Amino acid sequence: MHEIANGVQLFFAFSFIATAIHALHMIVGIAILATLVVLIRRSADLRHRAALHSAALYWHFVDVVWIFLFALIYLPGRSVS
Repeated sequence: MHEIANGVQLFFAFSFIATAIHALHMIVGIAILATLVVLIRRSADLRHRAALHSAALYWHFVDVVWIFLFALIYLPGRSVS
């Protein structure tokens, strides 16, 4: 019985840590994108547009990582009977 309880605690610890890391990345991404939107509205400099494209790539990278984390952490926990 203790093995199941330890497994559940480990599962929730991993999911909480993964969610916290994801939230941190989301906050950083939102801040970067908001800053770049303000810079682009002030001046139409091509460097700012290139930076916006790089920030958008970062944003989608975080999304892809979260999809894999969801599959690796949450889904196996659902199959335990």
